[in-house]
Amino acid sequence: MGEIKQVRTACRNCHGGCGVIAHVQDGKVIKVEGDPESPISYGTLCSKGLSVTQMAYHPDRVLYPMKKVDGKWERITWDQALDTIAEKFKKVIDEHGPEYIVVGQGTGRDYESHLYRFANLLGTPNVLTAGHMCYVSRVASTLITCGNLPICDYRGNPKCIVMWGCNPQWSNPDEYKGVDFWKAYKKGAKLICIDPRKGFVAKKADLWLQLRPGTDAALALGFHHVILEEELYDKEFVENYIHGWEAFKERVREYPLDRVQDITWVDKGLIRKAARMYATTKPACIHWGVPTEQTINCADCTRIMTGLMAATGNLDAPGGNVLYVNPPTRTVAEFARHRDLSQEQRAKRLGGDQFKLGARVAFINPKKAWDSILTGEPYQLKAGILCGTNPVVTRANAKEAYQALKKLEFLVVIDFFLTPTAELADIFLPAGTWLEQNHVADNWKRHGFVLARQKCVEIGEAWQDHKIFMELGKRMGQPWWDTVEDALDWLLEPAGLTWEEFKKKGWLQGEMVYSKYKERGFSTPTGKVELHSTVLEKWGYDPVPKYTEIPESPYSKPELAKKYPFILNAGLRTPTFFHSANRMLPWLREIRPDPIVEIHPETAEKCGIGEGDWVYIESPRGRIKERAKLNDGIDPRVVVAEHGWWYPEIKDEGHGWDISNANILTDNAYETLDPAIGSTNLRVCLCNISPVDKGGGEKAA
Repeated sequence: MGEIKQVRTACRNCHGGCGVIAHVQDGKVIKVEGDPESPISYGTLCSKGLSVTQMAYHPDRVLYPMKKVDGKWERITWDQALDTIAEKFKKVIDEHGPEYIVVGQGTGRDYESHLYRFANLLGTPNVLTAGHMCYVSRVASTLITCGNLPICDYRGNPKCIVMWGCNPQWSNPDEYKGVDFWKAYKKGAKLICIDPRKGFVAKKADLWLQLRPGTDAALALGFHHVILEEELYDKEFVENYIHGWEAFKERVREYPLDRVQDITWVDKGLIRKAARMYATTKPACIHWGVPTEQTINCADCTRIMTGLMAATGNLDAPGGNVLYVNPPTRTVAEFARHRDLSQEQRAKRLGGDQFKLGARVAFINPKKAWDSILTGEPYQLKAGILCGTNPVVTRANAKEAYQALKKLEFLVVIDFFLTPTAELADIFLPAGTWLEQNHVADNWKRHGFVLARQKCVEIGEAWQDHKIFMELGKRMGQPWWDTVEDALDWLLEPAGLTWEEFKKKGWLQGEMVYSKYKERGFSTPTGKVELHSTVLEKWGYDPVPKYTEIPESPYSKPELAKKYPFILNAGLRTPTFFHSANRMLPWLREIRPDPIVEIHPETAEKCGIGEGDWVYIESPRGRIKERAKLNDGIDPRVVVAEHGWWYPEIKDEGHGWDISNANILTDNAYETLDPAIGSTNLRVCLCNISPVDKGGGEKAA
């Protein structure tokens, strides 16, 4: 046995960035542990990160390129794979145009810069991401409101934390690590939890507001109503730095607490108490999660909550929600060369006229892609390349996604495993895990850091995603660097560092300055926080945010609710899985062997369901089944289900994608989408539940 070498790197098993020390022996990672010198995770590492060795060395992992021949996978070389793809893409471009190729990603593995560069240089405006309903929608909405994404300044000692639809210790989402929240809480910060479900955070909170799923925007307007009525706002900030305050006040007056109580199911006295606590306990921050984005109210809710930060003087203030300063590196946007996509090609973006805010941040709504393939309108996509995404499981109306991808003439998938989506591909390209890549990590986040993700090992013939796009791009005649590391040198040039120097340093942090608006205003057309959006007004949208009733609820569809009397709150997070990933990993499946649907005990008794029973969950789109877990911390009118489920152990082509997949239940009809960003209503729909016949607990539906 050889000497054990320790390599410092950065995790990416979820949104990641946590510091890792990888122990490498004889060219193999034998274990990983948290790096106590990490400036953002301080030595902590969650179950997902700790299990990476089981992912990297899993016997089912595909470690070489493959081509489907007569319905069977055959091993090929990288040259054969890339030449085949380039030949097909060139043919599509010659015969139809580059817009007939869709480039797609999931939640991302820090390759966004390379994926978008490839797409822009290819000439296709049709980039399909999760951004319309996750994070980028938040970024887009705050860009037009205050010029950047406000992040909780946990290190600035907030005295009050509003945890809004998020559990950071389980999910470590985006800019955040659960440890920063926990440190601030343990220092004595007041905690307000807003969540339909009583989980860990709600149990620790000073106030828990158990709202009806999907009504976050109405609740935020209720907070504003109290702050206005009791004059708890920061008058100096409002007078000097908010555009449209009078128009916004008129909108807020439309939401008295009696109305907000009726909409949200939260007692008006509790709303008042929470709003007072947030507005009067300084400094205070709001930490919000994707449930506020995955509804028809996505953009408006983000704008209303940004308004809370601004009106109370907590925007870009120590301990509030701050606009962090990026380190001195080139941005993802610079690398992606968005300007290389011509106006002529931008005009061909699927759905561009319908979702103008989404088009501004350069992505399409997935239904636009499915419609294009299935109906040929406005034109029919011919080919696609999907990287690190499993839309058959993760996109709304999963049956439609499956049919569209199955019909696409030519599909390439880049991934670790043959997922249900990958099984529909013509070419499979094996991606390297984060243990197998060099990258300036977290360079898309807005927390003020970039991190050195160092390659620890090479496994099989897998390539890191960045290299795949570079080498394919070269075959398409695009300008790229010779190596991945050369590209990283260019990214790091403004810092005066090479990749070799940066990986020894480990990380960079931007020098933080608070209250930047006092010197240069906000990066919006008016230079102020725009609660009356000049951008949305120019585009023909309502410039002042409001609450829109969820398209499928007991209030909007009372007749449908007679057949489907329960509200399904889909997307329950666990500490083990990251969306549809990790279900093949033994450690994590041991913790969570089956998909869980949480049901109130009263509801379960009424429906004849016991603890651990398999339960059918049915919506107007279809039926799935998950195991019952009784929980008196949810409303009896609500059921809470996990998402992302498929069964890698089922070895047929579909891997059980239609057995427990919550997105068979969700809807993607255009009338259910956010009108500006195109966000899909993944979280809330109507459903019914019933027990699976005894003895029907096997996974076959």
